[in-house]
Amino acid sequence: MPPTRVAIIGGGIVGLATALRLQQRLPQLRITVFEKEPTVGRHQTGNNSGVLHAGLYYKPGSAKARLAVNGVRQMVAFCQEHGIRHEICGKLVVATDAAELPRLHDLHSRGQQNGLAGLRLLQPAEIHEIEPHAAGLLALRVPEEGIVDYQHVCDTMVRLLTSKGAEVRTNSPITKIEPGWRLNGEHEADFLINCAGLHCDRVSALAGERREARIIPFRGEYYMIKPARQHLVRHLIYPVPDPAFPFLGVHFTRLIHGGVEAGPNAVLAFAREGYRWNDISIPDLWDSLSFPGLWRFLVRYPSMASYEIRRSLSLKLFCASLQRLVPEIEPADIERGGAGVRAQAMLPNGDLVQDFLIVEREKALHLLNAPSPAATASLAIGDEIVDRISQRLT
Repeated sequence: MPPTRVAIIGGGIVGLATALRLQQRLPQLRITVFEKEPTVGRHQTGNNSGVLHAGLYYKPGSAKARLAVNGVRQMVAFCQEHGIRHEICGKLVVATDAAELPRLHDLHSRGQQNGLAGLRLLQPAEIHEIEPHAAGLLALRVPEEGIVDYQHVCDTMVRLLTSKGAEVRTNSPITKIEPGWRLNGEHEADFLINCAGLHCDRVSALAGERREARIIPFRGEYYMIKPARQHLVRHLIYPVPDPAFPFLGVHFTRLIHGGVEAGPNAVLAFAREGYRWNDISIPDLWDSLSFPGLWRFLVRYPSMASYEIRRSLSLKLFCASLQRLVPEIEPADIERGGAGVRAQAMLPNGDLVQDFLIVEREKALHLLNAPSPAATASLAIGDEIVDRISQRLT
């Protein structure tokens, strides 16, 4: 009997990690990863800030919480095994006004419920021992968080996959899926796994699924701290999330290859790969604007949407939000850096899908929402997918 053929659409870190876990646990499979770009990890994977998330923020019992906590430990072990540069430097989540204190205590409790080790609340003097220039009434120290080179992780995964017979096909966009599965009229597979990230809902539609949740692209823009002022941030400094808003808020991240990044904000992108204001795709923009859920979301958060646009266009306003965490930062200390686009699944009622979303069929699995912390959790996500489908592949 010929080996079962598995096609994985999407060569980001989640698609590659899924392929790797499949290969390790079911070595008899014939695995092919299809990536539309010339190289792997070009979009969400290659444009994030490289943080190893430990699972602090996520609702206890959720897939995000479970897979992030397990995933960060798997990712650290993977990096240690393969010599991938990383650093477990820890993170501070800082409350800068009294209204944030109850929420910080809630985060502490949530992190404990999620199984994070070594969490500790710090008074101002203790904050300054770790981050001398940070402001704060109270901070939560998260020692398991760190930074990593995710592109190196992806390149290592490709090397491991191909060394044992899997194929990773770049420059291979999938534009047609026929029942069976037959991809682009030529590639045949027995089982389909959709890890297409920014295009996962469209790939699912090609495979015959209804697009009940729509991917709405939100661009996150970053500023870089100029070299002379990088001493103001030692590691990772985050705000206490505001439950009135759906995104985390700007923060400071020391990068694994040097430098300090500040951001991201969250503005609607005019293309699914829209890293700048002038990156416009009419089909992508129409796909967003014709979706009732987006309009319901904007009606729900009008002030936030307006503020994010103004902050995107104003260095001074962006800097003001950073000064809540590090008061010494001045507009002259920062310059525009890169940007990423978050593939955020949204429901028709305007709700953002908060957890990872996996849809299973007899001969297919679709990962339809996998924003942060998916990179950190990618190996654990791969294990989760294999657990769900292994009996159908043997």
